Amino acid sequence: MNNSTQFAHRIAEATVTVRKPDETPLAHQEVTVAQRKHKFLFGNTAWDSLALANGILEGAAKERAERIAEAFLDLFNFATLPFYWGRFEPERGKPGTAFMRKGAQWLAERGIVLKGHPLCWHTVTAPWLLELSNAEILEAQIARIHRDVADFAGLVDMWDVLNEVVIMPVFDKYDNGITRICKELGRIKMVRTMFNAAREANPGAILLLNDFDVSSAYDILVEGCLEAGIKIDVIGIQSHMHQGYWGVEKTQWVLANFERFGLPIHFTETTLVSGDLMPAHIVDLNDWQVDEWPSTPEGEARQAEEIVTHYKTLLAHPLVEGITYWGMTDGGWLKAPGGFLTQDGYPKPSYYALRDLIKGEWWLAPTKMRTDAAGKVRFTGFLGEYAVTYNEETATFNLASSGAIAVETTLPG
Repeated sequence: MNNSTQFAHRIAEATVTVRKPDETPLAHQEVTVAQRKHKFLFGNTAWDSLALANGILEGAAKERAERIAEAFLDLFNFATLPFYWGRFEPERGKPGTAFMRKGAQWLAERGIVLKGHPLCWHTVTAPWLLELSNAEILEAQIARIHRDVADFAGLVDMWDVLNEVVIMPVFDKYDNGITRICKELGRIKMVRTMFNAAREANPGAILLLNDFDVSSAYDILVEGCLEAGIKIDVIGIQSHMHQGYWGVEKTQWVLANFERFGLPIHFTETTLVSGDLMPAHIVDLNDWQVDEWPSTPEGEARQAEEIVTHYKTLLAHPLVEGITYWGMTDGGWLKAPGGFLTQDGYPKPSYYALRDLIKGEWWLAPTKMRTDAAGKVRFTGFLGEYAVTYNEETATFNLASSGAIAVETTLPG
């Protein structure tokens, strides 16, 4: 494990006291200490797992989904679930709650932290909103938040409440109900209304504001919301790099723009492609429509290298608490070769490169240690959950804060 000072804020110098079931120290014994989970949220989308969990796949499709799920669970501890209103409730009053809940439970049972995305967005929103007046649209949007956040409380306790508010009231690609009400309310009142609704439904939820716009426009929006007394728990930043890796300098510039708020930061949607780059003149990434977008050996080597640099840059910043990569497989959004896996679900070099970090440099593999007279062992590890094993009995403990910390754990009887 690499204990670089670059990541000192993510590392604990742990002194762990191991006790027997009778609470006396386990003195002068060999134990095995191993990491089980990272505290940092390493995430990805979990679209494929939903169908797998609901048992609706067969044959090759099921085998592919199983490969993807295995790769996901081997590497990630955080999943984003798709609550796009137009797909979740295409017909008013008939939400896909049961299907989503079954998939969410399947992931949670495997130790995955869950986030819902998004509760309010002008794209992929419910088409039937256009049949309503603005007052009725607002009422329906608030009711949707109340319903879904309450329905999933205890299972999904983190939400992208609003997505892309910077352009929401001026979005002109097509008419939609959410742009209509945002134009009427204004951005800050829109944010306040939706955050209030989510808090009412689940007071303990972690609520994010999420945007792709990393210019001063988003910075000013966040500032305005905070000055208006809106409690934003996490600032969400998208980094779809279809036109090329931002580089360390731009990434640090973006972080510097938002660090002044002192709030946790999540990079909520990250992509790096392993094929030809999208032309630089494209302003809206959605305007780049291609029949196919193949991955290339050169691109895969580049993607793997850029993944390592990007993740190291983000983990070096103390306010960054999570990174969600946008898609396990190639051929997803815009058909881009942006995944860690091929379209068939087999690992690419970028998958192995990231695994070498998360489960290599930043991970404590099972390690034999000997307790001292007081039952103590000492080691350095990245923050997260650990287990200590003695004679096939295992106790778990958490390294929750960086620096020198003392922890006690008791073996089961």
